[in-house]
Amino acid sequence: MYLGIDIGSSSSKAALINHRKELVATSVVNMGTGTKGPEMVLENVLKIANISKEDIKYTIATGYGRITFQDANLQITEISCHAKGASFLMEDVATVIDIGGQDAKVIKIGEDGKVKNFVMNEKCAAGTGRFLEVMARVLNCKIEELSDLAEKSTNDIPISSVCTVFAESEVISQLASGAATEDVAKGAHVAIVKRIRGMCNRIGYEPLIAMTGGVALNSNIVKLMGEELGHLVVAAPYPQAVGSIGAAVFAYEKSNREDE
Repeated sequence: MYLGIDIGSSSSKAALINHRKELVATSVVNMGTGTKGPEMVLENVLKIANISKEDIKYTIATGYGRITFQDANLQITEISCHAKGASFLMEDVATVIDIGGQDAKVIKIGEDGKVKNFVMNEKCAAGTGRFLEVMARVLNCKIEELSDLAEKSTNDIPISSVCTVFAESEVISQLASGAATEDVAKGAHVAIVKRIRGMCNRIGYEPLIAMTGGVALNSNIVKLMGEELGHLVVAAPYPQAVGSIGAAVFAYEKSNREDE
């Protein structure tokens, strides 16, 4: 078996590829670097596949906390792993939009899952899962309820600020003025989509466009992203685990290359 483990700032993901280059198991734990998340996600994925650590031939770690994982044979950046994972899962994918808890990335993909170009927003919470967490708290709902809430919107309420702190104050003022929660929820989604469009415009984009990361589970954002970019945008299979799947594919390829 070949293991890929993606240790992010807010979650840990793991994937296993077998000797036939088939995806065997994935797991996601909502605890990231500096916690027991990596240990737990590894334990989970081994249990799902019904194997032990001794059955793992090669391991590649990726993500923000990749250098903290002592059992890895190699560390590879999450940009390369997301491209490789998306290409493995979706043969025709050309652009990946990855929105995680603390950062957002747009990646152009070439042949065999190679990175052609990318842009990353990692110094501001705007356009990330953290932004949605703040919006959910202000709207007094769970983050997984935002998509259904936004779908009920009948009135566009733009959120002008691109800063999470200022956007929070803006939303509070809108709610105090009588704005409907569903309209504000959609406004938050549109704010994210427009910010990501700016990133896409910086490097160019072409279909097929896939979304990865936890925000890809929000179907309203996926739909709005497609409308904003003028192309079909789809959520990748196993969206949260794409980076770890790419790491596992790299582990398979590098191990077999060394054997040769």
